Amino acid sequence: MFFGLNRFIKNLLPKQLFYRGLLIVATPIIIIQITISIVFLDSLWIKTTKGMTRALVAEIKTFIDAYENDETNKEFVIVLFKEHLRFNIKYVENKKLPEKLEERWYSPIDRSLRRELKSKGLVYWYDSTSYKYLVDLKIEYQKGYFQFFIPRDRLTSTSARIFALWITLPAFLMIAIALIFLKNQTRPIIKLAKASEKFGRGEDIGEFVPSGAIEIRKAGFEFDRMRKRIIRHLNQRSEMLSGISHDLRTPLTRIKLQLALIGDKEISKKLSEDIDEMEKMLNEYLQFSSSSSTEKNELFDLSNLIIKIVSKYENSNIKIEQNEKIFFNGRKNLIQRCLDNLISNAIKYAEIINIKQEKLKKYIFITIDDNGPGIPEKEYENVFKPFYKIDKSRSETKSSVGLGLSISSDIVRSHGGNIELGKSKLGGLRIKISFPI
Repeated sequence: MFFGLNRFIKNLLPKQLFYRGLLIVATPIIIIQITISIVFLDSLWIKTTKGMTRALVAEIKTFIDAYENDETNKEFVIVLFKEHLRFNIKYVENKKLPEKLEERWYSPIDRSLRRELKSKGLVYWYDSTSYKYLVDLKIEYQKGYFQFFIPRDRLTSTSARIFALWITLPAFLMIAIALIFLKNQTRPIIKLAKASEKFGRGEDIGEFVPSGAIEIRKAGFEFDRMRKRIIRHLNQRSEMLSGISHDLRTPLTRIKLQLALIGDKEISKKLSEDIDEMEKMLNEYLQFSSSSSTEKNELFDLSNLIIKIVSKYENSNIKIEQNEKIFFNGRKNLIQRCLDNLISNAIKYAEIINIKQEKLKKYIFITIDDNGPGIPEKEYENVFKPFYKIDKSRSETKSSVGLGLSISSDIVRSHGGNIELGKSKLGGLRIKISFPI
């Protein structure tokens, strides 16, 4: 039960740090403002309104009692109340009170006035909305009624609006100041997150300068150290593989020259084939070592690039489905190498190949289907590992060292995308690539 409640509350809370910080700052301010407002309304404004209304109704009752006294000068009483209590009083003879009374139950003025008039046993009718500064009050008297035009400030205190203004403006001002400070505090975190995202895609982020609070600076400093260690490791790997591959080319070249001098042509031919396979393997090593290239991102026509790659094979069995031109911001040469690896691999084992490109929402999808022998489902994850080879379907060639899919996977993921294998409708393998726009 508590786990479910905790999960429900977590789903209600904002996910971004900025809005969480704003909630932490704004919630206490709002609670304090509401508490003060309730206390003010209950203990000051409502009670003050109640006291003023009680005094007013008592004065009206006093006027009626004085008016009923036969010895009293009635005109003098009306003038007296008008001058000293600001009552505008008029007696209307032979008329009844209006039947319809619009009572506002939510109004403290109406509630207090209604309660006090009933407590004095008066038959009444009032209108507190038609006039801005006056309340029209009618009290039944004999065959007519007294009509009182009473100033509104005799019933309630006008300081409530000023209080509400002064209590609201500082709250909004404090929240606005908190917004500025929170924005400044979250900016370094956003900067660090963007740098991490770009570095994860293999982009060059230049020199990263940590900023913000001490904890954020420390996280940024450690990220920069980690980034430099990874770059150094990748460079060492590339240099080692490139050095080994280049060094092996020299003895292979010498062996080729020696083979030309061998009299036995059959032995010479077999050895030449082995050397050609070794050269192909070396080329794959070099390609793998350069897959972490520091090439800059550029905006290019992905649709045209696919057509260009397919056209060089001059294969009429390759069909391309493109509904629209799609432009992509990435490293063009690496994307070309990735697609070239996948398409050439499909051509090697299949006769019919369908390539589909489409854009859905915030992603670009490229699907390559073929009618080849396919790959067992249990090997889908393994074939992306470097130097991994299976003894079935697509890996029977001796010249392959198992780096093609690994290179393609690295390139796709370095662009923030994803590559998946599946069963094709043509009966072979389906390769589905997705890139975020």
